[in-house]
Amino acid sequence: MNWVRSLQRTIKQLPAALASYNRLDFAPLTRTAEKYSWGKFGFDFRAGLNIALLGFPQGMAYAMIAGLPVAYGIYAAAIATMVGAVFAGSRFIIQGPTNATAIMLLSVFAALGIADDEKVMLLPLLLLMVGVFLVVGAYLKVGNLVQYISRSVIIGYITGAAVLIVGNQVKTVLGFEFQEPATTFFDITVATVRNIGATHWPSVVVSVLSAAVYLLLRSRFPFLPNVALTLVLMSVVTYFLALAGWPVRLVEAVDPTAWRPTVPGIHFGEVQRLMSAALAVALLCALEGISIGKSIAARSGERLDVNQEMFSIGASNLGCSLASGMPSSGSLTRSVLGWASQARTPLAGFYSGILCALGIVLLGPFIGYIPQATLGVLIIVIGVSLISRTQIRIVTRATHSDATVFFVTFAAALLFPLDLAIYVGVATSIAFFMHKVSAPEMVEYKFDEEGRLTELGADQKRPDPEISIVHVEGDLFFGASDLFLDQMRRICGEGHLRVVVLKMRNARHLDATSVMTLQELIRYMRDMDRTLLISEARKDVIRIFKRSGLLEAIGRENIFPDVAQNPTLSTARALKRASQLIGDRKAKVSVYYDQKKEEERKSRERAR
Repeated sequence: MNWVRSLQRTIKQLPAALASYNRLDFAPLTRTAEKYSWGKFGFDFRAGLNIALLGFPQGMAYAMIAGLPVAYGIYAAAIATMVGAVFAGSRFIIQGPTNATAIMLLSVFAALGIADDEKVMLLPLLLLMVGVFLVVGAYLKVGNLVQYISRSVIIGYITGAAVLIVGNQVKTVLGFEFQEPATTFFDITVATVRNIGATHWPSVVVSVLSAAVYLLLRSRFPFLPNVALTLVLMSVVTYFLALAGWPVRLVEAVDPTAWRPTVPGIHFGEVQRLMSAALAVALLCALEGISIGKSIAARSGERLDVNQEMFSIGASNLGCSLASGMPSSGSLTRSVLGWASQARTPLAGFYSGILCALGIVLLGPFIGYIPQATLGVLIIVIGVSLISRTQIRIVTRATHSDATVFFVTFAAALLFPLDLAIYVGVATSIAFFMHKVSAPEMVEYKFDEEGRLTELGADQKRPDPEISIVHVEGDLFFGASDLFLDQMRRICGEGHLRVVVLKMRNARHLDATSVMTLQELIRYMRDMDRTLLISEARKDVIRIFKRSGLLEAIGRENIFPDVAQNPTLSTARALKRASQLIGDRKAKVSVYYDQKKEEERKSRERAR
């Protein structure tokens, strides 16, 4: 049975082969364990404790934002943080439920018309799809593409989501519920105004007291876990208010024995129904987590493997799909807290998850004493903290395109469901990016008296009216081809022109469309009795010309490769060829070169 043993060896080697192919590390904790010490454990455990004290109440708050039972947020705070730490490549990202993913979940479920009782049934499948998208994306190195989505999109989205969070919690602070579903900020505002008469004044009193207690603790004792302390103190206050005949709505208690594994039910119709929502949540998780990680890594002077972090975020969502969690991404507040607490390894997040799990077992029944109004106030405080005036000022004043992307994304987040808003923001950002890179810079050059290439001024004439030297700077991919062709036709349309020397040293990213554009240009010039010469052609450009057949169309004698040691030599040779084509066979071209570099080149050749 040799084939069986061969198959077994192949299966065993498959994970290593996959990891080698895309450089993902499927067991990064093994490297951490090799150099782990009691000193690192001390720092990591202290950081994990601080993160857990913040993450546990945040989990409840984010579950409320998403319209889920608070238990789902706490489960995610435990599971996602542990699983994410196991596969994380750095100590900079602490995973778990976040404001942005929670409000996105609320928005997409509302947009799909999914009722509250149906959310719990469909959530595991949604998380499974999100996790698969992220894991596959990490394997395909999609994380590298995040750099092409501007920070203006993220800031616009987070600002819009923050406003939506605040608006959605006004009803909780005032002690009433909407009678009709509200998915956008406009809908929420209208529903709040319509139901304002149902305000529950004991809840308002609790909300005011909660805000006062939290602000007082934060100003006097900023080093304490003030979110958790506010919840504890206000639970005591509302207990006595209830005894005095002022009852308020409380958060549902968490039964630790009800925490069981979940198996996502996979049905084609539901998969199709949730596809767009899952893709939007996965995109947001990647954008949010990677952006946070890169920001904190930059502070410490270290690099971040974005695909490894994307893989760990996907794994944490897969874990949540199997353990009654909610969407997970990198948390800004908890990640910054972990870094500020001097976490040494990703195990700080793992310890935080364990502590949250212990909190579920030990404190679950006591959660039922927390007033919803207090949790609503803390959610508003968290939402307001997401609005960064400094970042907004930068993106709105830096460039017009950044300001436009920010305001379009922000407006879309308020007017449309958030899954659509993030698509609108990304599309707008990409459109501006494409507009910038699709406009190659084309400048006419000349040789001066010393043989150096210099830019031809607008008020200057060519030394020879029959020859034009055109320098192309930028990307010549499909998006820039039409503009390039139009500009070249305009240049070639001049009456006395006979030869165009196209300098392509800084022309990048040629593709099939740009090759066909050059073919059209050659035909156009030949119809007008003009010749195209290519100078400073790099090896990759010549290789594309050869493979596509464009080399023969231009003519090998009309292409002059780039000479790295002497940048002007290639164009000088092309200019001599141009002079011969127009009949001036006695033309002389002086070539300027750096004598020191030339001597270094000759010495290298002698050494060989």
